[in-house]
Amino acid sequence: MDIGEVLSQAWKTIWKYKVLWIFGILASCGQGGSSGGGGGNTGYRFSQGDPNVSPEVGSFFYGIERFFQQIEVWQIVGFIAILILFFLVIWFIVLALSTIGRLGLIQGTAKAGAGAEQLTFKELFDDGKPFFWRILGVNVLIGLAVFVLILVIVLPMMGIATLTFGIGLICLIPIICLLIPVGWGINIILELTNIAIVLQDLDIFTGIRRGWEVFKENLGYVLAMALILGIGGTIVGFVFALPLFAIVFPAAFGAILGGVTDSALPLGGGLAVAGLCFVGYLPILVVLGGILRAYIQSAWTLTYMQLTQTPGEPVEEADDSSPEE
Repeated sequence: MDIGEVLSQAWKTIWKYKVLWIFGILASCGQGGSSGGGGGNTGYRFSQGDPNVSPEVGSFFYGIERFFQQIEVWQIVGFIAILILFFLVIWFIVLALSTIGRLGLIQGTAKAGAGAEQLTFKELFDDGKPFFWRILGVNVLIGLAVFVLILVIVLPMMGIATLTFGIGLICLIPIICLLIPVGWGINIILELTNIAIVLQDLDIFTGIRRGWEVFKENLGYVLAMALILGIGGTIVGFVFALPLFAIVFPAAFGAILGGVTDSALPLGGGLAVAGLCFVGYLPILVVLGGILRAYIQSAWTLTYMQLTQTPGEPVEEADDSSPEE
């Protein structure tokens, strides 16, 4: 495999077919956190007349206490259920958009390799429909498997750390370091699996097996491409994010100046400038991130096509020949 040719061809592809930028933006959606809390009797009751706190603070905490005393258990449970449902819906929407973007990029690159003169969003979107649930399913399946694996490893680590007061974690450092390349390899196999399912019209488990075979049989080329795209993508992404660091300076300067002059006006002005800069640069950052994602996906697709000698998707040509008279 000619790695240089793959990288060059990937750039030519996304530059010629700029519709792939849109799918790159969608694919970037897949790139979370949780919070929890609990309540209980603290053994202390706030009141507006407490001599240990100011009237304003006492009134605030007293109001919060009264609020929680009036809430029924079923209301708390219902609120948590609605919140979980809300985040599940958001998660599915993000995953669906990411899947549509990935499908468009894979098929767009394959059609470009077959010599398509132009590509349209509708064409790539319609062509991806038969593969949507398969690609969505394989990503969810492998994601859940990785989550379970992490739990199996992390929970015993937490137990060991608790029993040994943290000393046992020193012995687990090699295992933690080993998880990094393992996770890296899983991501590569998943990338190859997605491409195999689309380009060779495979089911989920056959696609996983095919992705593993390509990874195993071409380990050197695949790891080299992963290093180039991983390190290069990180550097380019950092460069794209540099203006965001510059946005922080007006707010920081305003906060310092506000502290020195004991005035809230400089702080407010700095925050306003930072907010305007952020809003102005955000669309640019989204587009740049989409282009980067389109390039990386195109490079992986071309890599798979070269390693497996998979031809691009045939392009239907109009029949301009006139019937014989």
